Amino acid sequence: MSSSRSLLRNLNLATMLPGGEPYGLVDGAAIAISDGRIIWCGSGDSVPPDYATWPQVDLGGRLVTPALIDCHTHIVYGGNRAREFEMRLQGASYEEVARAGGGIVSTVSATRSASEQELLDSALRRVDALLAESVSVVEIKSGYGLDVETELTMLRVARKIETQRPVRVKTSFLGAHAIPADYKDRSDAYIDDVCIPALEKAHAEGLVDAVDGFCEGIGFMSAQIERVFRKAAELDLPVKLHAEQLSNLGGAKLAARYGGLSADHLEYLDEAGVKAMAGAGTVAVILPGAFYTLRETQAPPIDLFRRHKVAMAVATDCNPGSSPMTSLLLTMNMACTLFRMTPEEALAGATCNAAQALGLTDTGTVEPGKRADLAVWDVEHPAELAYRIGFNPLHSRIFEGVAQ
Repeated sequence: MSSSRSLLRNLNLATMLPGGEPYGLVDGAAIAISDGRIIWCGSGDSVPPDYATWPQVDLGGRLVTPALIDCHTHIVYGGNRAREFEMRLQGASYEEVARAGGGIVSTVSATRSASEQELLDSALRRVDALLAESVSVVEIKSGYGLDVETELTMLRVARKIETQRPVRVKTSFLGAHAIPADYKDRSDAYIDDVCIPALEKAHAEGLVDAVDGFCEGIGFMSAQIERVFRKAAELDLPVKLHAEQLSNLGGAKLAARYGGLSADHLEYLDEAGVKAMAGAGTVAVILPGAFYTLRETQAPPIDLFRRHKVAMAVATDCNPGSSPMTSLLLTMNMACTLFRMTPEEALAGATCNAAQALGLTDTGTVEPGKRADLAVWDVEHPAELAYRIGFNPLHSRIFEGVAQ
């Protein structure tokens, strides 16, 4: 598929367009691609004559879907927390782990001490695992620097990833992630001294696509997050928020009030918060990896999202502490088994709804005008993508019309 024009034939297509058949299924389909864009798609029996003479690729009856999108990751960081994981399983309390240098303090220390190249090298290994499952877009957050320069370094590394791999990267500034030890009991001062100045510098350097925060009792209160969101609005940057993971502090409502792209986690969200998200078009990003790793028991309100027609995305939440996961296929399975999402909802969550959570309008579905970022799977039906555990049926990945 080196030609700028090609016609994919003999495939079954899941367009992921709403309405019509489940998954937007078209059996015996074809897709015309030119200069990295989808020009036409539909039944293989009705290919327009102009495209029928283009170089053809026979996909052997395989399933084609939009390439997957991981819309919530913390994939750039230093070190790992395997020893902390072991300590917890041996009965150590959170305090004991913290006294031993574990927790986010450990990741902040390792990230601050790592070079830019070391951070890039380790992040690329995690990105490669996602690409092996067809992922075409990865959202990457800062938030393990918690000082101005390291936050900027993390975002620079994130930007470099798309120069090293065939993938799109969307960055989120997460300076309001945790309170560093040197600002203990001075969280407002941290917002003034570190978070907002780092955001301003990152924006000036062109490193930020969106602004995020962690609205929890162990993070930042809604009034502090709102100060960051006001600065984001001044800089004309969209917002998203870690909200209602451990308690209900009204974070999702706050994100909705600022027209948030997404609110993420949401296990403790109530119906008022769901309605606020529905009114703002804010996507609910479901993160089963953290729920699983932390052995939580309260699931996000999936039925309320359905009832109020809030779009649901799913993402790995790849991070060194609560979700050390680099498989979006496993995430889809977890969303179904742990939260009772349907396989169609899970696939929509990793394609069209994930695109919406990142503010992207040129990807996530298979239709004319969209980027030709596609996944070719050795499966008979799209439900298999969420059904299998620890099995990757990807045949090939197509990025901007080029097979990888």
